[in-house]
Amino acid sequence: MDGRPDKTLQGILIISASVSALAFGDAIAKQLSVNLTIWQIFFARSLFALPVLGIVFIVSGTPFRFYVAKWVMLRSVLLVLTWICYYASFPFLSLPVAAVAIYTFPVLVALFSTFLINEPTTRRQWLGIMLGFVGVIVILQPGSDGFSWFALLPVSGAGFLALAMILTRTKCLHESPLILSFSQLLGFLIAGLVGIVALTIWPLSPQMQSASGFVFTGWGRMGGFEWALMAFLGLMAVGIFSGIARAYQIAPPAIIAVFDYVYLISATLWGFVFFAERPGALTLAGMALIFFAGVLVAVPKPRLR
Repeated sequence: MDGRPDKTLQGILIISASVSALAFGDAIAKQLSVNLTIWQIFFARSLFALPVLGIVFIVSGTPFRFYVAKWVMLRSVLLVLTWICYYASFPFLSLPVAAVAIYTFPVLVALFSTFLINEPTTRRQWLGIMLGFVGVIVILQPGSDGFSWFALLPVSGAGFLALAMILTRTKCLHESPLILSFSQLLGFLIAGLVGIVALTIWPLSPQMQSASGFVFTGWGRMGGFEWALMAFLGLMAVGIFSGIARAYQIAPPAIIAVFDYVYLISATLWGFVFFAERPGALTLAGMALIFFAGVLVAVPKPRLR
């Protein structure tokens, strides 16, 4: 602890605004998945975001140190894999279902922490882990006619995100949030560029492209409107990443983690506004289970006297 008092209310407002904006940006990305590609979004968004982040470095007086740190790089790779899995599900899943699946990551953080870094897990947290998996089963309905294998994409993304969070807490704890954001955006830029170049030089079969042009095509036609949206998403990305980092710095993480779930509410709202998607009863029930599971997992362990 650095001795500074917590600013809990301010942290709650910042995390709520940040994840709401994140859900709005993801809804735009899902809308763009009809005509553009995931690689375009990664590349163009980061192309606008990185210069803005550079201005933030200058204004805030934060010293910029660009160096190759293996754990920072690995964290960025995991986050890129997270968003590839999440965005790749957009053409096939409703935004609320994809959002609920990706937001199993707090439960997976607790589970992975037990086995990877030997962090003690209380009975309450084990209950949260089990409830989280029940919520996933309720939503995805494996074995039923309503089950889609594409639903495993955001669940896989949740696994990558959980590993990235554990890495942040164990190996990147003393890194500047701005440096982590820069590395993350740079990772998106490189991944987008590699995807565009590779799929342009070595295009996949028409069957693969028709299955998901969003993932298996290098470049789609972009006009002025699409470029403007990319600039908007880039500006939002800087604010979102900075806001999330700031919220976890100034308020207790256990409280902020609970309000992180505002993303699910926002994703459901924007899913209805953009795509007229109405979550069914099972989706809402699973969402409630996963939210409750996240609360059980996030609440700090009782301290021994």
